[in-house]
Formats: sequence, structure tokens, C-alpha cells
Amino acid sequence: MTATTRGRLSEVQRADRALTEAEFLRQVIDLARLLGWRTAHFRPAWSGRGWRTPVQGDGQGFPDLILVRRERLIAAELKREIGGVVSSDQLTWLAAFDAAGLETAIWRPSDLQRIAEELR
Repeated sequence: MTATTRGRLSEVQRADRALTEAEFLRQVIDLARLLGWRTAHFRPAWSGRGWRTPVQGDGQGFPDLILVRRERLIAAELKREIGGVVSSDQLTWLAAFDAAGLETAIWRPSDLQRIAEELR
């Protein structure tokens, strides 16, 4: 992240830092749909035992977003600008997709312009 000449953050940089992961996810999904991608995100729900995402098998750490268009499939993990840490389970999934020859990404709000270029 680049600071202004006075060492202060620009308005865009401040907005990126304040963006929640859910807000960022919505931006990426909207952008992807606009550019003709199919998207899938599996949202957790509150249960009597806390937040749960109903899944069978090895779901722990599954990427936030799967995007498909023509011959491309991208498995993307989305993180907040500040404090968004990629877990070892998430890295394991991304490595498995990568080993299978699929595109993988870890995206943050400050990457939005680059994401748009990658999805074009």
C-alpha cells in the first residue's frame, strides 16, 4: 500500500482498510458477474453451536469464492486489508487447487483494480 507524500493514507486506502470481508466479497461477485463469470460462495449460518457452514468432507478452509468462465476456474480466498490472515487450512486448499492446475488467488480490497484486469 502506498502512502501519500505526507505519510497519510489516501481516501481509497482508508476505504480499503475499513471494508469488511463481506463487503469486499460482494464487490468481487458483482464485478465477476458483470464480466460474465459464474460464481459460488458458501455462506455460513448461525446455529445453536455457533457459525457453521453445512458441508461434508474436508470443507474446513475451503476458498471463499469459486469463479468459472469458459476454460478458466479460479479458487480465491478473500481477506480484509488489515488483520485478514490466511489460515493453514485455507493454504492447504489453495495448494491442492494449484497442484490440480487451477488458478488460485488471495485477494484483498487494495487488489480490486488488479482483480478487474485478471477477470477481463
